[in-house]
Parts: sequence; C-alpha cells; structure tokens
Amino acid sequence: MSRLEINRSGEMEVFVRVVEQGGFSAAARALRMTPSAVSKLIARLESRLGARLLNRSTRQLQLTAEGTAFYERSLRILADLEEAERGLGAAETPTGRIRLNTSASFGTHILAPLVPDFLALHPGVSLNIVQTDQVVDLFEERTDVAVRAGPLKNSRLVARKLGATPMVIVAAPIYLARFGTPANVAELERHNRLGFCYTRASEGWPLLRDGETVMMPTVGSVQASDGEALRYLAISGAGLTRLAAFTVREDIRAGRLVAVLEDCNPGDREDFHAVYLGQGGPLPARVRVLLDFLAERARVS
Repeated sequence: MSRLEINRSGEMEVFVRVVEQGGFSAAARALRMTPSAVSKLIARLESRLGARLLNRSTRQLQLTAEGTAFYERSLRILADLEEAERGLGAAETPTGRIRLNTSASFGTHILAPLVPDFLALHPGVSLNIVQTDQVVDLFEERTDVAVRAGPLKNSRLVARKLGATPMVIVAAPIYLARFGTPANVAELERHNRLGFCYTRASEGWPLLRDGETVMMPTVGSVQASDGEALRYLAISGAGLTRLAAFTVREDIRAGRLVAVLEDCNPGDREDFHAVYLGQGGPLPARVRVLLDFLAERARVS
C-alpha cells in the first residue's frame, strides 16, 4: 500500500483516542467504529511503524516508550492540522491576500471608495488591485476575483452579477462650444468620436435612427485602452465618447460633461459581474467574503 493510500492522520486520531479512552471498546464507541476495526487499525499501524505502541492486558492498555513518543507527536500533528483547517475553513476569520482584477472605471468610481470599509470588516485580508479593461486569464495571472463588463464567454468562470448600467454619449462644454452639439446621428459624422482600442471593443456605438438601431463607428483621432482615459480625454475637450453612466454622473452634475443625443439612445445596458474560477470545493474564506461584499455593496446602475 502506497503512502498516498494510507490515512495517516486518521490512524493517529484513532490511536490518540484509544490512549485517551483507555481501551479499544471505549474508543470504538467514541469514534462510532467496532472494537475489532479499532484493534485491526492499531495492529496495522504498529506493523507499518515496526514498533509496538501499546502493551495490552485483559484490564488495561499501557503505552510503550515508542507509543509515548508517537502519542506526543500525534497530538502536535493533529493540533497543527486542526489549526490549518481553521485558518482556511469557510467559517473562520478570513486571512490572506486577494488578487483582484477590475476595469479602471469600476475600480475608480465604485471599488476604491468601498475599500476602507472592506478592510475594516476583514482586517486579516489584504488586496492587490490590478486595473485594466483587457480581459485577463485568471489562472495564468493567478487572479482570485475579476470584475468584468459585458457578456461572459468563459465557461470555466463562476459569476455573481453586480448590476447593469446604461450607456451615455458625453462631451465637455468646451468641445461643444467649439464644434457644436450634434442634433442627430448624421451630425455625428463630423465629430471626433473617441473609442476603445482593445481587441474586444465593440464595432461602434449603437444609436437609434428612424426607429432602427444603427452602429456608428468610433473613428476619432484618439483611441484608448480604458474608460477612465476616455473620460479624462472627454473632460479635456478632445471629443465625444460613450461610457457607462455610473462613471460620468458626477461629471454631468458638476458640469464637466454634457450628455448628448439622449433621444437616439437605444437604452442598452452593460452588465457587470464578479467572476472567479469554478474548480469545485469550498471557496477560501478571504475570497468568499470579498464576493459577498461586492454583491452587497458594489452595485452597478
């Protein structure tokens, strides 16, 4: 029998229980085993170790010198195993570092303001936050949780929905004062349309024209890899861009940006999910509490 086929911690637990209960029958009752099963297990353990652990008589058991040493070491090993399981168990206090991947927009506008609350709730947890609008491979990047926008395609991922946000075309007052405010889809042709340059970016902006949805390509002079870069470009007056509403609401209220062509908005919404690899078994406590926190507090609308 290989070492992998031997339940060594189980043998230690039975042996310790026999010593503490003072006999095979009492240990068997405590472990819900038969006395013969306990006796055979101890005999097999002694045979494998090549040493007698217990001197048996009709009335009592007595530890040998080897048995005493093995008993003391077994107690330490079982205690260490119990502590390790407590530290990693789903019901225990979460500890450890979480690697979190998120878009720049979600990280800036929703996640960052909530981080102090999360750390206060779970002081044993620390965060590594990587912000990118590119889709990363969670396994290759050793990422625990990623927040993703748009449709999910990877079947290996388990997702918890964080909500959905409408999309809005915005521009800065300084840009509109210089180039005018587009009144319809056709007038967008003469405007600088800022878009995304990563590979999964959409083909353009969906807009309503004569009751039908058409795609307006983003062929402006600047393309960027993340929504926050586009937001700052728009605020600076570089052109129009189409972004998730939650990222520009404060800018619109403050007058830094103006929503345009709302009558042509088809009302599409972008879904946001917290995703992780579905590999079976319970999640580490540190990951579970982050997912629960995001689902409760980091709602996207």
